[in-house]
Amino acid sequence: MMCIRVFCLLSVFLYCIQVQASPGFRQVTLSDPKSETLKVTVWYPATSEGRRVDIGSNPAFIGVTVSPDAPPLPGVHPLLVISHGYNGNWRNLSWIAAAMAAEGYIVAAPDHPGTTTFDQNPIDAKKLWRRPHDISRVIDFVIDSPTLFGATDKGRIAALGHSLGGWTVMSLAGARFKPSLFIRDCQNHPKRGDCRLTDKLGINETLSLEKISANNRDARIRAVVSLDPGLAPGFTPQSLNAINIPVLILAAQADKLAELPAEQESGYLAAEMNPNRRQYEIVEGATHFSFMQLCKPGAENILNEESPGDDIVCQDGPHAKRSNIHQNLIRKISAFLNSALDYAASSVGTR
Repeated sequence: MMCIRVFCLLSVFLYCIQVQASPGFRQVTLSDPKSETLKVTVWYPATSEGRRVDIGSNPAFIGVTVSPDAPPLPGVHPLLVISHGYNGNWRNLSWIAAAMAAEGYIVAAPDHPGTTTFDQNPIDAKKLWRRPHDISRVIDFVIDSPTLFGATDKGRIAALGHSLGGWTVMSLAGARFKPSLFIRDCQNHPKRGDCRLTDKLGINETLSLEKISANNRDARIRAVVSLDPGLAPGFTPQSLNAINIPVLILAAQADKLAELPAEQESGYLAAEMNPNRRQYEIVEGATHFSFMQLCKPGAENILNEESPGDDIVCQDGPHAKRSNIHQNLIRKISAFLNSALDYAASSVGTR
């Protein structure tokens, strides 16, 4: 009898793990007369109902397991919005999205028009200010869609971004971008990866100066995670020092591949921010691309054949293993967000 009881308890435990490892998953397209079309991918805590499928995988990259359109779990859930890098997409950070959804978060990621893999329209790419607006729009949508994803805990909303997405979430935290500051810095570092995007992102165009320099702070966001960001030297020191929410800045230690030196990007943010508001760490063995999804065996050859040079996205630092880097990052990001959002919620009495 005891053996049967233990077996049943073990079965329930394993079943719960399986359910947690397969969050609900929906993809929607936002469109209304006042705003441009925006594609959004959402992971969310779900019931055990529905099939499980692998999404985000292809011959080069490993995806994650989800339950498409599964009913959301009851209750109120924290929200994490994710911003991908330049010419990236929602798949790049699906590993952290699925992990945080398994912890009870609703996780939503838009594909930013103009700077996403399948939409590189040069006109949209120059609307850099649209990126933080996309994230705020996604927050509005998720909050207003409890039947699709579950109810959002409005006192526990965070943002995470990689590369240009790291710039995006810093902007949402209150950092103000000054194009002339960035251009002046690039005169000393013309070969740096983000400096080579000045024209493509419209940073040097006078018509966009007012919009790109605007205050994009979204006060609903209570914590931010910036992963090896670009364009950081364009943020004004005054605005960085004025940020009043917790920020976790994680930089790549092996930064030569993308030519985004930690000391000039993440290090700049850390140096100008209030030390009491930020945590800064250089991730050992990580390249700029280690924050992307896992690569399959032979992926470098596949990518290089399709586009010579793209094999670098599968390269990590010497003796480093991307799966280990990800596990370390999941623990670090989870601990930071849970602590920061719990504190934020308790401080305003929302819980």
